[in-house]
Amino acid sequence: MTALHQIPAQPAAFPFDPGSLALLVIDMQRDFLLPGGFGESLGNDVALLRTVIDPLAGLLATARAAGIPVIHTREGHLPDLSDCPPAKLRRGNPAQRIGDPGAFGRILVRGEYGHDIIDELAPLPGEVVIDKPGKGAFYATELPDVLAHNGIRSLLVTGVTTEVCVHTTVREANDRGFECLVVSDCVGSYFPEFQRVGLAMIAAQGGIFGWVADSAAVRAALDAVSSPTPAQ
Repeated sequence: MTALHQIPAQPAAFPFDPGSLALLVIDMQRDFLLPGGFGESLGNDVALLRTVIDPLAGLLATARAAGIPVIHTREGHLPDLSDCPPAKLRRGNPAQRIGDPGAFGRILVRGEYGHDIIDELAPLPGEVVIDKPGKGAFYATELPDVLAHNGIRSLLVTGVTTEVCVHTTVREANDRGFECLVVSDCVGSYFPEFQRVGLAMIAAQGGIFGWVADSAAVRAALDAVSSPTPAQ
């Protein structure tokens, strides 16, 4: 049996087996993060999300070096919007809604420039990219099959936004029996108060949805996996 490693976290240390761990990167897309994109068109300050880029790039490099599988997600819809419910289409600025022309192509439509992941965090060849029509990464996607095929039981969760797609995915994962650690400086919100409360809700009541730790703690633990201490 593989020995468990631990990451210092809240509400307690997060135990993990490197052989059943994956890094999940949620929706780090141009439409949400680039100035002039869909996120900014809704009146949001995209600089608040962009603070996630550097720590997440560092975590990605560490996870890849440790041989931890990386799974990326993108929220978006088919060009005919047949997978986008009317209630979702009606949300937002009436002048710029899902499917409308935006600064980076049709907003949140698969295949458009804005729908894809930002250059700084681009997937490497062979890394899984999940296209999802909803907020959560499990709904109407192949994610459950990908996790089962790779024997994944624990997830390091990163991406945007903390209170929407990250939270929805962690709650879905929790209901399916996965252990989730949310990396606090690698998730972001347009609303600082939502960021604070969203993270607090994950670890509340003894970890009702999972664990929370910063990227420094996670990277140190993954470095230990990739460079174990020689036996004395």
